[in-house]
Amino acid sequence: MRIITGRAKGLKLKTPANFLTRPTSDRVKESLFNILSGMKDFSEVESVLDIFAGTGALGLESLSRGAKSAVFIDNATADLISENIRRAKFENFCRVFRGDFQKILRKISRQALKFDLIFSDPPYAKNFSQATINLISELELLKNDGLLIIEHGAGEILELPQNLTLIRKTSYGHTTEIEFFQKLT
Repeated sequence: MRIITGRAKGLKLKTPANFLTRPTSDRVKESLFNILSGMKDFSEVESVLDIFAGTGALGLESLSRGAKSAVFIDNATADLISENIRRAKFENFCRVFRGDFQKILRKISRQALKFDLIFSDPPYAKNFSQATINLISELELLKNDGLLIIEHGAGEILELPQNLTLIRKTSYGHTTEIEFFQKLT
Protein backbone atom coordinates (compact mmCIF):
# COMPACT_ATOMS: atom_id res chain seq x y z
CA MET A 1 0.00 0.00 0.00
CA ARG A 2 1.44 3.35 -1.06
CA ILE A 3 0.63 7.00 -1.71
CA ILE A 4 -0.11 7.22 -5.45
CA THR A 5 0.70 10.83 -6.31
CA GLY A 6 1.44 14.29 -4.96
CA ARG A 7 3.81 15.50 -2.23
CA ALA A 8 4.20 12.06 -0.62
CA LYS A 9 4.13 10.08 -3.89
CA GLY A 10 5.52 6.56 -3.54
CA LEU A 11 5.52 6.49 0.27
CA LYS A 12 4.82 2.94 1.44
CA LEU A 13 2.32 2.99 4.28
CA LYS A 14 2.72 0.74 7.26
CA THR A 15 -0.05 -1.81 7.51
CA PRO A 16 -1.20 -3.75 10.56
CA ALA A 17 0.35 -7.13 11.31
CA ASN A 18 -3.09 -8.56 12.05
CA PHE A 19 -6.23 -8.64 9.92
CA LEU A 20 -8.33 -6.02 11.73
CA THR A 21 -8.41 -3.98 8.54
CA ARG A 22 -8.98 -4.76 4.87
CA PRO A 23 -7.13 -1.91 3.21
CA THR A 24 -8.49 -0.51 -0.03
CA SER A 25 -6.26 -1.93 -2.76
CA ASP A 26 -4.01 0.42 -4.71
CA ARG A 27 -6.03 -0.36 -7.86
CA VAL A 28 -9.35 0.58 -6.24
CA LYS A 29 -7.81 3.62 -4.53
CA GLU A 30 -6.34 4.83 -7.81
CA SER A 31 -9.71 4.43 -9.53
CA LEU A 32 -11.46 6.23 -6.65
CA PHE A 33 -9.07 9.19 -6.81
CA ASN A 34 -9.28 9.37 -10.62
CA ILE A 35 -13.05 9.75 -10.22
CA LEU A 36 -12.65 12.31 -7.40
CA SER A 37 -10.15 14.36 -9.42
CA GLY A 38 -12.90 14.96 -11.97
CA MET A 39 -15.23 16.20 -9.21
CA LYS A 40 -12.94 18.16 -6.89
CA ASP A 41 -9.80 20.25 -7.16
CA PHE A 42 -7.81 18.96 -4.19
CA SER A 43 -6.04 22.31 -3.80
CA GLU A 44 -9.46 23.74 -2.86
CA VAL A 45 -10.26 20.99 -0.34
CA GLU A 46 -9.98 22.52 3.13
CA SER A 47 -10.88 19.49 5.22
CA VAL A 48 -11.10 15.71 4.89
CA LEU A 49 -12.62 13.21 7.31
CA ASP A 50 -11.49 9.56 7.07
CA ILE A 51 -13.79 7.30 9.16
CA PHE A 52 -12.79 3.67 9.81
CA ALA A 53 -9.45 4.93 8.52
CA GLY A 54 -7.40 1.72 8.91
CA THR A 55 -3.96 2.81 7.67
CA GLY A 56 -5.13 6.36 6.91
CA ALA A 57 -4.50 5.81 3.20
CA LEU A 58 -7.50 7.76 1.87
CA GLY A 59 -6.97 10.83 4.03
CA LEU A 60 -3.21 10.76 3.43
CA GLU A 61 -3.69 10.45 -0.34
CA SER A 62 -5.99 13.50 -0.18
CA LEU A 63 -3.34 15.49 1.72
CA SER A 64 -0.65 14.41 -0.72
CA ARG A 65 -2.82 15.72 -3.57
CA GLY A 66 -3.26 19.13 -1.93
CA ALA A 67 -6.02 18.94 0.70
CA LYS A 68 -5.20 21.23 3.60
CA SER A 69 -6.21 19.15 6.65
CA ALA A 70 -7.51 15.73 7.63
CA VAL A 71 -9.20 14.08 10.60
CA PHE A 72 -8.90 10.32 11.04
CA ILE A 73 -11.12 8.05 13.14
CA ASP A 74 -10.40 4.41 13.92
CA ASN A 75 -11.07 2.30 16.97
CA ALA A 76 -8.13 -0.07 16.49
CA THR A 77 -5.39 1.55 14.39
CA ALA A 78 -4.98 5.13 15.66
CA ASP A 79 -1.29 4.55 16.53
CA LEU A 80 -0.60 3.11 13.07
CA ILE A 81 -2.35 6.08 11.42
CA SER A 82 -0.25 8.49 13.52
CA GLU A 83 2.92 6.69 12.43
CA ASN A 84 1.91 6.91 8.74
CA ILE A 85 1.15 10.62 9.21
CA ARG A 86 4.67 11.14 10.65
CA ARG A 87 6.24 9.15 7.81
CA ALA A 88 4.38 11.33 5.27
CA LYS A 89 5.42 14.48 7.19
CA PHE A 90 1.80 15.65 7.56
CA GLU A 91 1.77 16.03 11.38
CA ASN A 92 0.79 19.71 11.24
CA PHE A 93 -2.31 19.01 9.15
CA CYS A 94 -3.90 16.04 10.96
CA ARG A 95 -5.87 14.95 13.99
CA VAL A 96 -6.38 11.30 14.91
CA PHE A 97 -9.19 10.00 17.13
CA ARG A 98 -9.36 6.52 18.64
CA GLY A 99 -12.75 5.22 19.71
CA ASP A 100 -16.34 4.62 18.74
CA PHE A 101 -17.03 6.46 15.50
CA GLN A 102 -20.51 7.62 16.59
CA LYS A 103 -19.22 9.25 19.79
CA ILE A 104 -16.35 10.89 17.93
CA LEU A 105 -18.60 12.21 15.16
CA ARG A 106 -20.82 13.78 17.81
CA LYS A 107 -17.74 15.33 19.47
CA ILE A 108 -16.56 16.72 16.11
CA SER A 109 -20.04 18.12 15.49
CA ARG A 110 -19.94 20.01 18.81
CA GLN A 111 -16.69 21.63 17.59
CA ALA A 112 -18.62 22.90 14.53
CA LEU A 113 -16.27 21.13 12.09
CA LYS A 114 -17.53 20.51 8.56
CA PHE A 115 -15.78 18.67 5.75
CA ASP A 116 -15.34 18.96 1.98
CA LEU A 117 -14.66 15.22 1.67
CA ILE A 118 -15.72 12.40 3.97
CA PHE A 119 -14.47 8.86 3.40
CA SER A 120 -16.09 5.93 5.19
CA ASP A 121 -14.88 2.36 4.76
CA PRO A 122 -16.53 0.41 7.61
CA PRO A 123 -16.46 -3.33 8.15
CA TYR A 124 -18.90 -4.92 5.72
CA ALA A 125 -22.26 -6.44 6.76
CA LYS A 126 -22.44 -4.69 10.15
CA ASN A 127 -24.82 -1.89 9.09
CA PHE A 128 -22.12 0.70 9.91
CA SER A 129 -22.48 2.23 6.43
CA GLN A 130 -26.12 3.14 7.05
CA ALA A 131 -25.37 4.35 10.58
CA THR A 132 -22.54 6.50 9.24
CA ILE A 133 -24.56 8.13 6.45
CA ASN A 134 -27.44 8.82 8.87
CA LEU A 135 -25.18 10.40 11.49
CA ILE A 136 -23.24 12.53 8.98
CA SER A 137 -26.56 13.82 7.66
CA GLU A 138 -28.07 14.39 11.11
CA LEU A 139 -24.98 16.21 12.43
CA GLU A 140 -24.52 18.15 9.17
CA LEU A 141 -20.82 17.32 8.98
CA LEU A 142 -20.63 17.75 5.21
CA LYS A 143 -20.12 21.21 3.73
CA ASN A 144 -22.46 22.44 1.00
CA ASP A 145 -21.40 20.67 -2.20
CA GLY A 146 -19.21 18.37 -0.08
CA LEU A 147 -18.78 14.73 -1.04
CA LEU A 148 -19.35 11.63 1.08
CA ILE A 149 -17.67 8.51 -0.28
CA ILE A 150 -18.73 5.19 1.24
CA GLU A 151 -17.08 1.88 0.43
CA HIS A 152 -19.26 -1.08 1.35
CA GLY A 153 -20.08 -4.66 0.51
CA ALA A 154 -21.71 -5.37 -2.83
CA GLY A 155 -25.45 -5.66 -2.53
CA GLU A 156 -25.69 -3.47 0.56
CA ILE A 157 -28.52 -0.98 -0.04
CA LEU A 158 -28.19 2.44 1.61
CA GLU A 159 -31.21 4.59 2.35
CA LEU A 160 -30.55 8.24 1.61
CA PRO A 161 -31.34 11.05 4.00
CA GLN A 162 -33.18 13.98 2.39
CA ASN A 163 -30.17 16.28 2.33
CA LEU A 164 -27.93 13.92 0.28
CA THR A 165 -28.10 12.69 -3.29
CA LEU A 166 -26.33 9.76 -4.91
CA ILE A 167 -24.19 11.04 -7.78
CA ARG A 168 -22.19 7.93 -8.68
CA LYS A 169 -21.93 4.26 -7.82
CA THR A 170 -19.01 2.07 -8.88
CA SER A 171 -18.60 -1.68 -8.38
CA TYR A 172 -15.26 -3.46 -7.98
CA GLY A 173 -15.64 -7.18 -8.53
CA HIS A 174 -18.36 -9.04 -6.70
CA THR A 175 -17.48 -7.77 -3.22
CA THR A 176 -17.02 -4.00 -3.16
CA GLU A 177 -19.06 -0.95 -4.13
CA ILE A 178 -18.18 2.70 -3.71
CA GLU A 179 -20.96 5.27 -3.64
CA PHE A 180 -20.48 9.01 -4.00
CA PHE A 181 -23.02 11.26 -2.31
CA GLN A 182 -23.26 15.03 -2.46
CA LYS A 183 -24.88 17.37 0.01
CA LEU A 184 -27.75 19.27 -1.52
CA THR A 185 -27.51 23.03 -1.10
